[in-house]
Amino acid sequence: MVRTHRPLAKKAYGSLDQLLTARQAGPYHACPVVTAAETILYVCVAIMAALNSIYFKKPPLQPIWGMWPEKRKHINMKTAELVFIPFSAAGHLMPVVESAKLLLKRDHRLFVTVLIMKMPMDTGVTDYTQSLYRDSTDRLKLVELPQADNILELVRLPPFAFLSAFISSQMTQVRSFIADTKNRPGSTPLAGIVIDMLNTAMIDVANEFKLPTYVFYISSAAFLGITSDLESLSDQHGQDVTELSDDNSCDKELSFPSFFNPVPSKVLPSVVLDKEGGSTTQMSMSKRLRETKGIMINTFLELEPHALKYLSDDEKTPPVYSVGPVLNVKGGGDGPSTCHSEYSDDPVISWLDDQPPSSVVFLCFGSMGTFDGGQVKEIANALERSGHRFLWTLRRPAAGESQNPEEVFPQGFLERTTGVGKVVGWAPQKEVLSHSAVGGFVSHCGWNSILESVWYGVPMATWPMFGDQQILAFEMVKELEMAVEIKLDYRKEFLSTSTTAMVVTSEEIESGIRRLMDSGNERRKKVKEMKEKSRTAVLEGGSSYASLGRLIEDIMDNIPQPV
Repeated sequence: MVRTHRPLAKKAYGSLDQLLTARQAGPYHACPVVTAAETILYVCVAIMAALNSIYFKKPPLQPIWGMWPEKRKHINMKTAELVFIPFSAAGHLMPVVESAKLLLKRDHRLFVTVLIMKMPMDTGVTDYTQSLYRDSTDRLKLVELPQADNILELVRLPPFAFLSAFISSQMTQVRSFIADTKNRPGSTPLAGIVIDMLNTAMIDVANEFKLPTYVFYISSAAFLGITSDLESLSDQHGQDVTELSDDNSCDKELSFPSFFNPVPSKVLPSVVLDKEGGSTTQMSMSKRLRETKGIMINTFLELEPHALKYLSDDEKTPPVYSVGPVLNVKGGGDGPSTCHSEYSDDPVISWLDDQPPSSVVFLCFGSMGTFDGGQVKEIANALERSGHRFLWTLRRPAAGESQNPEEVFPQGFLERTTGVGKVVGWAPQKEVLSHSAVGGFVSHCGWNSILESVWYGVPMATWPMFGDQQILAFEMVKELEMAVEIKLDYRKEFLSTSTTAMVVTSEEIESGIRRLMDSGNERRKKVKEMKEKSRTAVLEGGSSYASLGRLIEDIMDNIPQPV
């Protein structure tokens, strides 16, 4: 009997020891089954204690973890909670929340609460927010903050004044939430708050509770460098940076350490050049970033080595963690719609399934990108003359514009392009970019869209709209040489009260599309190479994987080791 069960007992001991070793190794080595086996672990140890006593003639395990004293301390492992405060616009909320998910996936000791600051106007985040509520877990929770009583008064403020006032109006609710969390018995210790790059006012709340602040920066490392340098020009050298927008400065080129090439003043962000308070707001936010404990940037070392080196060498910049690409992607996806079951029946994907490989140019200008009727006609004429197949996401016209397609498009355009073109109000962008039929992407150059185009290896043509998009377009075309130019300085500001915008001619658009779809384009090859580097960066051993690990170590250092 003893002889029969002794090997079994030894094997059981070995299995348990492996389990405990994996459990002790922590988030970087413990596989999911270890966590799943937590409940039965104590039963296994009890059985081992009995076997130990019966077959090996040794005393029972006293204490129960006594055989593995080095593992026993894992029972009292420290945990940490982070409070994420994103800005509630589509291009901000999604990457910030995805970064929270990334942290949770990497380290099971972390817990996250995301505070949603609901804007008084629709910013394209409602559907995404609802999906987050459905997917919330005990480690990822969402809390929607109540709006301030004076929210309707804030809407009447000038754009940049509204931005500052809106964020300030939410500070009381954030303060109350953090106080309740810290005072709740048995709550997970707070390790800090993670704010959007626009929410720097929340640093004051963190300081009140003696909590460190981290920033999730949703733009490029080069853009972070340029805004930091502009703030230094303003704060330390007394330079009025808004003068760079004067007519006689439109062709002026400026030198910034985060860029190899001189930067034309015409591609600087409008907010920096704004004389009505926008510049002051931007300079203040850039300055306050220096008060944070670290900056997470949605980029990766192989994409922006020069800018990231500059930031890491810059003494006034906090530690920078390049953790990207942070994208909500499911699977690799480089083929037909079968790779994306959620959208496999979508008419857009079905249409792409019928197109030849790399034959379709995809036009999408973001959730806020709209054009007037005149510009729509220029785009339509360019597409038809280019001779390329196209998929065009055209947002609903602005108020006062015609809603009738026959009046918006050139006469007969839809009939003449049937079979080779498709115009829709919305398309699942990531699924479209991952489709083998798509050969080029005409984009507004939002940083999220840029990262998606790189991830899927689709070359871009630039048509920036607002915010940081002009400088990002310049970076892609001139600095990284991974995109072709349609325009670099087109502006149609989201927060601007101006109703005028330059018109991009059909000739300019057609030329850009032809260069974009040229199969021999050297930039196409560069994008394909960067695609592979982007995927390697987030894998174990990759640059972003390592950077995320360093960030987690820093976060956990904020929590004292439990006794």
